[in-house]
Amino acid sequence: MFVERKITKALHDSEVLRQFRALAGFKELKEEIEVVLKNGPYTRLIPDLKGVDPDDAFSIVPYEKGFTLLFYLETLLGGPEVFEKFLRAYIERFKQQSIDSDQWKEFLYSYFQDKREVLDGVELDKWFYSEGMPPVIPKYDDSLAVPCKQLCQRWSTSGDNDLDQFTPSDLTSLTSVQVVEFLALLVEQPPLSLNKVQKMNELYKLNDVKNSEVRFRWLRLCIKAQWKEAIPRVLDFVNEQGRMKFVRPLYRDLYGWEDARPTAIENFKKHRGEMHNTTATMLAKDLKLI
Repeated sequence: MFVERKITKALHDSEVLRQFRALAGFKELKEEIEVVLKNGPYTRLIPDLKGVDPDDAFSIVPYEKGFTLLFYLETLLGGPEVFEKFLRAYIERFKQQSIDSDQWKEFLYSYFQDKREVLDGVELDKWFYSEGMPPVIPKYDDSLAVPCKQLCQRWSTSGDNDLDQFTPSDLTSLTSVQVVEFLALLVEQPPLSLNKVQKMNELYKLNDVKNSEVRFRWLRLCIKAQWKEAIPRVLDFVNEQGRMKFVRPLYRDLYGWEDARPTAIENFKKHRGEMHNTTATMLAKDLKLI
């Protein structure tokens, strides 16, 4: 994840975009840790998996909590250029090998010998073994999130009789990653009224969007508003997608909606054989089938 966002920065020549994506990832991490894993042992960067089915421990924690640690280290050890040289040295040293976290830590200390006091202050073992959210939350640049927050606030606070203020240009003025953030912010808010969600679709044509990241968050909004006509679209999406980051939250949302629960379970049973075994097992647990 850390390297992926480095590549995004290079492609778009935008450090602000890298940090904007980091903010979005942090939001997903928070939901995973607090809602799904309930701050339990699998929220550690180094969980104890003795006698544990590895599938039970699979989550975005190593991706996003690990990213947070690396970004924090980058800010302490000299910035992006300095840390990228470390990454290159690390890859060169350990290419075509399988290593553990202790070896990574030893190499980190050996590379930054003049920063040992700084590294001691990070308390890496706390990062590795503590449960819950990261010990330190870096300060990310959130300038790209400002219009997303403003539009979210307008939709959240407007009344059903005050929707004429919204126009299609609300979204056309945003990039696709900002649209994703806008919808993600709305998902965190109390459910919108059905009237609002239908008006949003009328203006923004969100039912026609093919972008999976947008569709995922839009469908979560529809479920929260209990828009029954959206259920077939949700099922189409989860049947098309194999990624747990999409299908697990949507199935959990459907399960939490009593009227949609039987349909969700029926759909899962019908398509279980088409899923990756790990995905099928985790969904069965989400749907209280095992």
